[in-house]
Amino acid sequence: MDIQQIMQQAQAMQSKMQDMQERLGETETEGSAGGGMVVIRATCKGEIRGIHIDDSLMNVSEKEMLEDLLKAAMNDAKKNADDRLAEETQAMMKELGLPAGMGLPF
Repeated sequence: MDIQQIMQQAQAMQSKMQDMQERLGETETEGSAGGGMVVIRATCKGEIRGIHIDDSLMNVSEKEMLEDLLKAAMNDAKKNADDRLAEETQAMMKELGLPAGMGLPF
């Protein structure tokens, strides 16, 4: 592989990464806690788009429990977003013929 091919491949990868990041910025994932009593929707970039709290929790007098459930749901949403990003990155690298474990320069 000569330097020109490497540069072309790097440019193609950078373009595909930018497209993927834009697409994932609009892709939503959900995280939940308490058996679905708290659900948070977030983009794969971590922007929280919505929070749903089951009506049965509104009578809960312990604020700490609700806060813990919210935190757990947000962390679950972030983990799901990170997993999706990793899957998309792996698929793109495979498509470009690059090794799966290769670190990206950008």
